[in-house]
Order: sequence, then C-alpha cells, then structure tokens
Amino acid sequence: MTAGRVYLDYNASAPLRPEVVEAMLRVLTASGNGSSVHREGRAARAAIEEARAKVAALVGAGGAKLVFTSGGTEANALALSPDVRVRGFGGRGGNTPPSRCFIGATEHPSVLAGGRFPAEAVTVVPVDGNGVVDLAWLAERLGADAEGWPFVSVQMANNETGVLQPIAEIARLVHGADGVLHVDAVQAAAKMPIDFSTLGADMLSLSAHKFGGPQGAGALIYNPGVDLGPSLLRGGGQESGHRAGTENLAAIVGFGAASEIAFGEIDHYMMAMAAMRDEIERHVRQVLPNLVVFGADVRRLANTSAFAIPGVKAETLVMAFDLAGVAVSSGSACSSGKVRPSHVLAAMGVAPTVAEGAVRISLGWANRDEDVERFASAFASVTRKLSPRRQGDRAA
Repeated sequence: MTAGRVYLDYNASAPLRPEVVEAMLRVLTASGNGSSVHREGRAARAAIEEARAKVAALVGAGGAKLVFTSGGTEANALALSPDVRVRGFGGRGGNTPPSRCFIGATEHPSVLAGGRFPAEAVTVVPVDGNGVVDLAWLAERLGADAEGWPFVSVQMANNETGVLQPIAEIARLVHGADGVLHVDAVQAAAKMPIDFSTLGADMLSLSAHKFGGPQGAGALIYNPGVDLGPSLLRGGGQESGHRAGTENLAAIVGFGAASEIAFGEIDHYMMAMAAMRDEIERHVRQVLPNLVVFGADVRRLANTSAFAIPGVKAETLVMAFDLAGVAVSSGSACSSGKVRPSHVLAAMGVAPTVAEGAVRISLGWANRDEDVERFASAFASVTRKLSPRRQGDRAA
C-alpha cells in the first residue's frame, strides 16, 4: 500500500499479508518440481499438499477434493461444464449430462457468461430489489424440467454489493430436483464462516487474492461424487488430471498461508469490518441523508458497502477520491479498467440515473479506524464539490 493513502478496494484485490510474502519467499528460493520423485521434488509436493489442506480447512472441506487453479475465473470455468457427471445422487445416471444451467442474474462475469455451457442451455435466474435470488421462480423452473437434471450456479456473496444469497435454501431446491449446485465463494471466503460439509453446495470456487494471498491462485472444491469431466488444460496430468502444467508453487503456498491466517481471524474480522462499515455508512448518510445504500435491508458481507450519489457519475467520484488519497471502486474490477453500467444494479431494478453514481467501499485486514476517519473527511470534501444538491444549497 502506498504511504499516506487509504485503500478501500479489497473486493478487487487485497494487499499481500507480510506472513504470506515470507512463506512465498521461502519456496521461491528452493528448487524442485512437485512432480519429481527426488528430494527436492518431494519437498515441493509436500508444500503443495500442506497448502491444499490449509485451503480446505478454511472452508470446512476436509473430506472434499480440491483442484488448484489460476484464480476464481478459471475455477468457475472448470466447474461450469456440460461434461460434469455425478454418481450416487437421487435418480441421476452416472453418464447423464445436465439438461440446463441456471445462473443468478447478479453473478460475476465469469459465471454470467455460462462457462462452457452453450448459450442456448443457460437460463438466468432473476433477483429481487436487494439482489437476492428469486427462490419461487427458481423452484418453479426446476420443477418444470423433466428432461434431465439441472446445474445451478450462484454466488455466496456479491462482489459489488456484498449481498449474501440463501445458499441452504437454494441447495434444498436444487437437490430436490436432483441437480448439482456450484457456489462462487470468491468474495465470501475468509470474510465469513463457511463449512462446505454442511453448506449444501456440490462445488465451491475460491481465490487467494481476495483475502491477503497472491494474485494468480484459486481453487475449485468439489464433492467426491462429482466427475468434472475433461480438464481445461490437458498435458502432464497434474492436479489429479484436472489441470495440466507445473503447479505455481509459490502462489499455492501463499494461498495456504493466507488461508491459515484468515481461518484463525474470521470472528474478529467480521466484528471489526462490520463496525468500520457501519461507521462509514453513518458518515455518508450524515452528509447526504438521501443517499442510496444497496442491499442495506438484507444480509451482507461485513466489509462491503455500495452506495450511490444521484446526479454524480461513478467515474468522477472514483477519480475525486483517488485525488484525495482514497482508493475506492465503481463496482467490479474485471472490465479492463473501464467504468461500465453495473449489470448487478440493473438486475436489481436500480434506475440507470442512480446506478451510474454507484461506488463500492470494501474493507480488509489492514484497515484501521483512522482509515474510516480519512474516508469520512474525503467524502465530505468530495461531495461538497460534486453533489448537485449541495451545490444548490450553496447557491441558495
């Protein structure tokens, strides 16, 4: 983090934890390929498997399988495949493909694209005004599909608003229709307790850099009864044949180190983040009482607040905060640096004139109370200059 600045964009990417840097440096200077049988290769393999166990422990997935990937996007692409097969679940045959892929309307772009499913096999599930999946709509569509079994993919937590989905209820509906449920937990992991063994999901995607690990490391966790089918990358057979190529040892070790730290801090993290998030929202509402906070009426991640200042463009706000020494976001950071209309807010029915002024604050492990104070001061200054309503007050 740059000295003198306040970083409030953890949902885009969190700074590396110092302990993670140390763990990565130790293996960066070592020799050995995890597929080699000599001493150095066995040491690399041991480090990979130790990290695998730490990542699995973070989300209570000790009895599941875990494939390391290059990040959440690849994990989602690996999961969303018409070649997925299942064994021993309800009336589904081991060689029967999924008949349809259902995805939430507010999903990350890597899921919203449908993965490897053909476009005609993908159905988008609507959400309500808070961004929560319409369970009644989903239940009706799942019950109407008599041709085969459904594949359903939803986020645990939205990257723009922090809104949490009712995963247990969705899992009940999906499994009642003999379907498979994939959950994108990239934003939720390490920010709230997750127990894969009781969650109800059949597959779970993770990404290290959202909670203090390195960029370029992710994972797909799945139940033993799920057969992922052909891998995205074919070659040497690494990761039990699901991802060819020499493993990124340093990134995987960093992923494991970040997972181990986060696992021990989740309860404290949630309380600290919620306190800072609530204080931020108190400040912004005090300055602009009519400001819109998205998803405020439902369960959200403790670290996330998304709000809009009607009449002010998001890109203008982001640049103004940047000049004031505060890094915030206009939403998802996966659009090549471009500020685009939010498909999340559009799916929630937010008016375009409101959505275009949406800004996201996302906190993380290195933030402190003084960062909230810095942001509050910057917010008052920025809105004093940019807000149409406050400009009108001065003119009067």
